[in-house]
Amino acid sequence: MFIATLIAADTIGRGDISAARDALAAAGANPVEPRWLDEGKAADLPFTGDAVAARAALEGLAAGVDVIVQPEAGRAKRLLVADMDSTMITIECIDELADYAGIKAEIAAVTERAMRGELDFGEALAARVALLKGLAADSIDRCHAERVAIMPGARALIRTMRARGGRTVLVSGGFTVFADRVAAEIGFDRAIANHLDMADGALAGTVAQPIVDAQTKVTTLLAERDALGLMPEETLAVGDGANDIPMIQAAGLGVAYHAKPRTAAAAAARIDACDLTALLYAQGWPRAEWAADE
Repeated sequence: MFIATLIAADTIGRGDISAARDALAAAGANPVEPRWLDEGKAADLPFTGDAVAARAALEGLAAGVDVIVQPEAGRAKRLLVADMDSTMITIECIDELADYAGIKAEIAAVTERAMRGELDFGEALAARVALLKGLAADSIDRCHAERVAIMPGARALIRTMRARGGRTVLVSGGFTVFADRVAAEIGFDRAIANHLDMADGALAGTVAQPIVDAQTKVTTLLAERDALGLMPEETLAVGDGANDIPMIQAAGLGVAYHAKPRTAAAAAARIDACDLTALLYAQGWPRAEWAADE
């Protein structure tokens, strides 16, 4: 048995659920009685048949509604590995840090291309960090205080998973000076990120080796999974950039979150309209069962 979870950014009605059942039937699936997780917000639609065809039939069927299709068994996950920039927080830290150096547009253009998979991630990171050489170290604290905002739903997602015995790991191609604080603010068990080198109270223009890249992310997922003795289907990964693709594809449920086109195309599930609480609904948990997000 598979399950399609329909999650609305605003509201979803019974007519939308009925249309989804009809779409599944037209795709050759056999839907059974739907059930609300939270009425008007999220619903489960169990079915038998071809999950790939079902996803294709349901995605985009209703405006502002995200759809996650997966096996019904094992939908509650025990490990989450997540990206940070533009996933757990609303910004790209390196772009905002560059703003304090007066070169945001230049840096952001490279970041966008790297996240789209058009540039080698390691080379793009080194080039951007080199441009920040000489920026006062206290700009990091200013940037964190003035620019970093937690993504809506992040605290509820992480705290609910931990309350239910799950392990949560933040793995970022960004920097420890942001990731360590973000992980603590949200409630992650562990954070992994790149270390910015400093010299004489300023950025040295280099990053400690080896860097955290796409391979680091997937390796972390697999190592954490094996250390916990989990099956692949008990894992969840979420990210938005091309460097998240390997971990997304290695997870039992890999989710592209408001993602770049290449990442969205590679993922088995996408969140385009909703916030991160969609991943709680995807695991079958109504709002009444979420941990407090503050």
